[in-house]
Amino acid sequence: MTVRSYLALGSNLGDRADNLRQAVQKLNERKGIRVVRISSVYETDPVGYVEQDAFLNMAIAVETDLSPEKLLEEALAVEQELGRVRTVRWGPRTIDIDVLLYGGQAVRQEHLVIPHPEMADRAFVLIPLRDVWEGGPLPVFGRTVDDLLRLLPQDDKGVRKWGTIDWAIAYGHSGS
Repeated sequence: MTVRSYLALGSNLGDRADNLRQAVQKLNERKGIRVVRISSVYETDPVGYVEQDAFLNMAIAVETDLSPEKLLEEALAVEQELGRVRTVRWGPRTIDIDVLLYGGQAVRQEHLVIPHPEMADRAFVLIPLRDVWEGGPLPVFGRTVDDLLRLLPQDDKGVRKWGTIDWAIAYGHSGS
């Protein structure tokens, strides 16, 4: 059975835009994952550990026949391939990939919680998600992305549109 899932991607080390492009491409190349929509790219100030460079963030919608656990496993494998090293919580990273939503399911496991437990509090997740979400209330939350954004403090949004990633480049096509 194929399920629509939503992932958030972020990068603040090296060539941030290329890290995002490579992550989208690598995810799309994985068996059981097909990227169907990609958001614009947004630049955001760091959250938590703030002594680091700004992030580029985006969201993607994927069709997958993988379980939530396998989808997370594939996302973590892509992070590792792109040089992700986990040292400081919320610290600098070449790439970060989070599973935000998996169909309408709620998942609570030791290493996987869906919907992502902090997504409703983070404009840098919600704004790109709004680009790829197909409208209506989010599963489990029962509120739209815009409803959740309105609940955030205005001065904490700090999300600036940066640009887009060309589909052809992200998917490794030459454009023909």
